[in-house]
Amino acid sequence: MAHVLVLYYSRSGGTLALARELASGVERVAGMEARLRTVPPIGPLTAPRVPEIPADGPPYVDKDDLRGCAGLALGSPTRFGNMAAPLKAFLDGTGDLWASGALAGKPAAVFTSTGSLHGGQESTLLTMAVPLLHHGMLLVGLPYTEAELMGTTSGGTPYGASHWAGEDGKRAMDTVEARLARALGTRLAEIARKLGAA
Repeated sequence: MAHVLVLYYSRSGGTLALARELASGVERVAGMEARLRTVPPIGPLTAPRVPEIPADGPPYVDKDDLRGCAGLALGSPTRFGNMAAPLKAFLDGTGDLWASGALAGKPAAVFTSTGSLHGGQESTLLTMAVPLLHHGMLLVGLPYTEAELMGTTSGGTPYGASHWAGEDGKRAMDTVEARLARALGTRLAEIARKLGAA
């Protein structure tokens, strides 16, 4: 069975909640499964020693997860309008996959969670797309055939799924944010399946 890699970093749980909704959407597509993976945290000066397997939640990603995926959903909380350093550090180490073209032609989508409503959702999604374009991936967004995009008052953009988690990170995902995340997962998996069959 082909898999879509749902790769994320999350500190307070908002991005993880989006990842789970996106994965649920992936698994609505026959013949496709979602593979949830995360990246280890890093310190401000040096990488702290972290266990090889996280204490809870999905395992840490490795390059074979990327190499073997039919599609990729990449998620991060917003850090000053950009992705968080741990996810960027992982992507910075994928030069060998770039050189071999391992991800070229595969579909990819992005998702984010923010503490404030105007805290950089769209800029984070757009900057997360840049390394995926360098890898030759095909970006998948949310079209306006998803009617909630015209009326959302929290998260959800045409650039990818998003969630407004609140200043303390505890605001629960609303039904529109969840539905748009699932829709993006389904769309990504359908495109990955079609490309794999071609």
